[in-house]
Parts: sequence; structure tokens; C-alpha cells
Amino acid sequence: MIRDITIGQYYGTDSVIHKLDPRVKLLATFVFIISLFIKRSIITYSGATLFLVIVIILSKVPIRYIFKGLKPVLLLLLFTCVMSLLFTRTGTVLIDKKPLIITTEGIKNALFLGIRLAELVIGSSILTYTTKPAELTDGIERGFKFLNAFKVPVHEFAMMMSIALRFIPILTEELDRIMKAQEARCATFNEGNVIKRAKAMAPILIPLLVAAIKRANDLALAMEARCYRGGEGRTKLYPLKYAGRDVVGYMVLLIYFAGMIGLRIVIGKLKIGI
Repeated sequence: MIRDITIGQYYGTDSVIHKLDPRVKLLATFVFIISLFIKRSIITYSGATLFLVIVIILSKVPIRYIFKGLKPVLLLLLFTCVMSLLFTRTGTVLIDKKPLIITTEGIKNALFLGIRLAELVIGSSILTYTTKPAELTDGIERGFKFLNAFKVPVHEFAMMMSIALRFIPILTEELDRIMKAQEARCATFNEGNVIKRAKAMAPILIPLLVAAIKRANDLALAMEARCYRGGEGRTKLYPLKYAGRDVVGYMVLLIYFAGMIGLRIVIGKLKIGI
């Protein structure tokens, strides 16, 4: 299970998406997320899904690797869908065995919510799968540079994002090592009820927290030893530069977003209920 955590990790391969400027991919992620909230309809979700599938194919990231990233949030996704299914009372009643009441609107809400959450996770993960942490940091810093005029510490925020992404695989390996050490001492984590399993996690979480604090302290000392004082006056060895493919990427985003807005207008005028 621990080895299945792929969220936040970079998957290196040669693809068109990997070669795009990180600012294009950041904007694409925001546009895709916004498009999922434009209109709750099978038609709009089909358009968003088609766009996501095309991006996944172009990125050359294996489907199996992408779906591994859903495992850590699968429980949350299922819980949210079940709650939506059980607590929606509008629509035609299909099952009425109080307190269990399931309606057509409840099924529709659970379906749309599940699709939306899954595509949010996958769409956001594509950004980290295809962008190195250093490039993502530069993209955030350059893309949101205008916020410096409002006293927003963009560089510090981008640096925190980069460090957090770098720590995900490190802490995953540390967690795997601690679990193996505990299992060698005959510890079990999958037996008993929920309370017993939660108690069994204490010998894992405490060493993991201590290791995370130690690594953070070592990183801070290393940055201070290299005279890191924030983004003021810093230069880039490889500054970001737009290429022709980035212009094409922006045009594709514009067409996609305009198409989604157009679908919303058409659905609203025709009063399509799906």
C-alpha cells in the first residue's frame, strides 16, 4: 500500500506534456478544475473527461501509475459519495426502508460527485507527474509574480510547495521502513477493530513525526549554510522561456474553456436535465 502512493511524484518520460512550460501546465490545471464546476451535466463532464484522457495519452504516464494515485483518497471519495447518496431526499424514491432512503437524485449526485473528485485528483496529479519540483517552483514564482505588488511572498510559497512535494517520496520511504521494522518485532496493523488498528498506528506515526522534524531541521540548516535568504536578488541557471509549443498549449486551453462555456450556455437554453 505504501509503495502505491504516487501523488506528488515526478514520472520522467519524453512527452509533449513534459516539455511544456510549467506556467502553461499550471494554468491548464486551474482551467480544468474550473471547468469541472461550470455545469453539473453528463455532457460537460464528458467533455472534461475527454480532455483529461487526451492529456493522459499525450503525457505517456501509464494508466496504472495514475490510478495508484487514487488509492490514498479512495476511502474519502467513497465516503463522500455514500453520504451524498444517503442524505439526498429529492427526486423519485427508489428504496424506502427507513432510515435508508435512496432516490434518483441521490444516485445522480453521488455519480457526479465521484466523477468530479476523481478527475480533480487525477487532473492535479498530472501536473506533478509531468513537472519536476524545481520547474514547478519556477513556474509558480514566475506565473504569480504579479502578486508581489500586493506583498504576497510568492517565492516563499513556491519554495514551500517544492519542499512539500520533495518530502512526499522521502516520508513514504521512511514510513515503509518503520512499518517493516515494527513488523519484524511481530507488530500487526490489519487485525482487530478500528480502535485497535488506530492504536497500532501509534508506534508508526510517532517515529515518522520525529523523522520528519529531524529532516526538516537538517534541510533548514543546509539552506542556511548555503546562505539562502529568500527570493530577493536570486537568479536562475535555467530561466523559463516560452516556445512555440507553449503558444499552442495556450490556444488549446482557450478553445477548451470556450467550448465548455458554450456547452453550459447550450444546456441552459435547451434546459437539458442530464
